[in-house]
Amino acid sequence: MGYTGKILRIDLSYERITVLKKDEKFYRMFLGGDGFIAYFLLNEMQSRINPLSPENKLIFSLGPFTGTTVVASGRNAVGAKSPLTGGIAFSHVGEFWGAELKRAGYDALIIEGKAERPVYIMIKDGEVKICQAKHLWGLSTKETQQIIRNKMGDQKVRVAMIGQAGENMINYACIMNGCFDAAGRGGLGAVMGSKNLKAIAVKGSQVPLVANHDNIKNINKSLFKKMRETMPTKNWIEFGTGGPEMIGYEALGQLPIRNWRDGIFPGVKKIHAGVMKSSVRIGMNACFSCPIRCKKKIGFEEPYKVDAAYGGPEYESISAFGNNLGIDNMKALIKANELCNAYGLDTISTGGTIAFAMECFERGLLTIENTNGLDLTWGNYEVVIKCIKLIAQKKNFGKVLALGTAKLAERIGQGSQDFAIQVKGLDAGHHEPRTMAGFGLGFMINPHGADHCCNVLDLKFESDFGIASRNYLGFLDQMSGTYVGPQKVALFRIEHFKQVIYDSLLVCHLAYVPVNFEEIAALTMAVTGWETSSAELLRIAERILTMARLFNIREGFTAKDDRLPERYYQAKRDGILSKNATLFKEKMEKAKEYYYMLMGWDFNGIPYQSKIEELGIKELFHS
Repeated sequence: MGYTGKILRIDLSYERITVLKKDEKFYRMFLGGDGFIAYFLLNEMQSRINPLSPENKLIFSLGPFTGTTVVASGRNAVGAKSPLTGGIAFSHVGEFWGAELKRAGYDALIIEGKAERPVYIMIKDGEVKICQAKHLWGLSTKETQQIIRNKMGDQKVRVAMIGQAGENMINYACIMNGCFDAAGRGGLGAVMGSKNLKAIAVKGSQVPLVANHDNIKNINKSLFKKMRETMPTKNWIEFGTGGPEMIGYEALGQLPIRNWRDGIFPGVKKIHAGVMKSSVRIGMNACFSCPIRCKKKIGFEEPYKVDAAYGGPEYESISAFGNNLGIDNMKALIKANELCNAYGLDTISTGGTIAFAMECFERGLLTIENTNGLDLTWGNYEVVIKCIKLIAQKKNFGKVLALGTAKLAERIGQGSQDFAIQVKGLDAGHHEPRTMAGFGLGFMINPHGADHCCNVLDLKFESDFGIASRNYLGFLDQMSGTYVGPQKVALFRIEHFKQVIYDSLLVCHLAYVPVNFEEIAALTMAVTGWETSSAELLRIAERILTMARLFNIREGFTAKDDRLPERYYQAKRDGILSKNATLFKEKMEKAKEYYYMLMGWDFNGIPYQSKIEELGIKELFHS
């Protein structure tokens, strides 16, 4: 129950369409989402392949809740070997595309090979076609979606697609579900472009069967009430993410400013989502089955034309194009966000790469001569808009910025790696490890890099906000944000497992903030009919993280890659965190070692053979 039992496989090199069927044990061991991705990448793909070669697999994966009536279950996962990091890439995205794929009859979609010429895939209630897409190549995401919808004669068809950034195989190109929901991390749009695949259009009408509809209805009612009444979800309903709380972030030193170097930015008062609501916002959007409706709809004509079809910036994008670049022009950062959605660029990596380049420019490591005349000074919003266009089109200095922060730092050298804010090649999400050591540990050990979503905010450990969660897991004491001893690591590990389960069931991290493990287990039981528990879910999460670790080890990653940028160990230049460093490398390294031990990995971060056998994955994978 909850699954269709069918996984669609499309080999674009031979235009071969097949359906793979797996038994119940497979579904129960790997659950969906990240679990399916880790399984197929590790089990079926040869090691050390070029991420942009036909041998890479691009996997779109759903969970048991997808397409059902479970509240806030409108997400899908995408994965591949990342062209940005060289390791495993997990990315997650909302909208309605995942629900439509499930209702069209499939639990996952595996894309293999490379088409001879541009194509798009059309999936409708089990019918699958590969269609020519030469006429779509070079178009924006909005134009692409509209043409496909017109072709299929249905304006409710959902489209996952790339823009010019994916076509040009930019290392941090993303896949867009519609015009404003991005599978943003890891360069998966580049993988899609490398396969000459422009879009995947889906429409389905078969609602998945569930084990106990009445139980789902009752649990939904309870969760809906929690989601609507709990802080901070109440704020997200009103403002979306990035509301007036950003002013508080600055006061507490939690706001990234000028490449995470500075602590004071009064301009935050001009750019947060509260200002957007009162001036340029014209509505809010929601994903499938979600009561939060946190997605902004923004449009205006002057001084730039911004199309409301591209939504509006969420917190990460506001921060990436605002405070972290020293920009307090709200309309300019909204324009930057719109361009990224049209071209299919990850806003976090785009903003992060430009911020790194701006600091290099300030230090004289880049000059006006080698930027092709671009004046990369802090706050220059006009040059940021130019940079986004050049990156997507891979022109002039845009070719250099298209490398991404880590590879650009390697090219520039001269100590620039110390202020390249990335882990494993992935630019960091905009939450401050210097005030949240547990969150910093998450940046270090996440298999796909500095991910802010599959992570744990230390707020849950240090305040009454998270007391129920702590007590439920047997940790009765509050823990400060900067504490990173064994208790924090142990609690982090369990809470991190919960985030992995969210990314395998494919529910929204924001909406599920107030939800506990028992409620998740009850929902899983009501949908699938399994006699399951939080203990089984914890075990599934451990299995998925171990598989992802094994993939990265096979691709050449070591414990040395589980490290934070040097900047995080330094005090900020001004503001509340300017007096002394608050994060210490020795303590973080100790925390990492303890995490390895709890995971059943050795001091080099390699899973013990006994742990692999215990998790039931010894015989599944090629070495």
